Amino acid sequence: MNETELLKQYQSLIQDVDNEISLLANTSAFIYQSFNQLDWAGFYLADDNKKILNLGPFQGKVACIKIPYSKGVCGACARENKTIVVADVHQFPGHIACDNASNSEIVIPINVNNKFYGELDIDSPIINRFSDTDKTILESIVEILISKLTSFKIF
Repeated sequence: MNETELLKQYQSLIQDVDNEISLLANTSAFIYQSFNQLDWAGFYLADDNKKILNLGPFQGKVACIKIPYSKGVCGACARENKTIVVADVHQFPGHIACDNASNSEIVIPINVNNKFYGELDIDSPIINRFSDTDKTILESIVEILISKLTSFKIF
C-alpha cells in the first residue's frame, strides 16, 4: 500500500470517531498492523505539571507506565518537542528499556492547540528500522490525529 492509500485508509477509519481513547486505541492498532517489523506502537500522554508521560493506548508488550521528561527517547521528544528517530536505542544515552527486544525507535510529538499533548512512540526489534519515508508517513498520521483531536470539545 502506498503512502496516499495508507493515509486515506486512516482518515476513513477515524472519520466518525468522537472519543479520545477510542481514537488513540484504533490509531495505535492501525499503525501496528500497517507497518511491518514493529514490537510496540502507542501513546504516552503528557502531564506537564509533573513533567512526566503517562502510558496511553498501545499495541504490543506491557510497557513503562510513567516516563519522566528527563529520561529516555520519549523524554527527549517531550523536552525538544520534535520527532526523534533512533537507529539503535542501546546507543542512546539514558535509554529506558521497557522491552529489551526493542532495538530502534521513533517518537513523534503531538501538539493540540499549541499545547504539548503527548507523543506517538513506536519500537522495532530491527536496528535502523525507521526510514525517512516512515518518518514522513507517521508524521502525516499524527497531523491527521491532531486535526481529529482538535475537533473534540474537550480541547
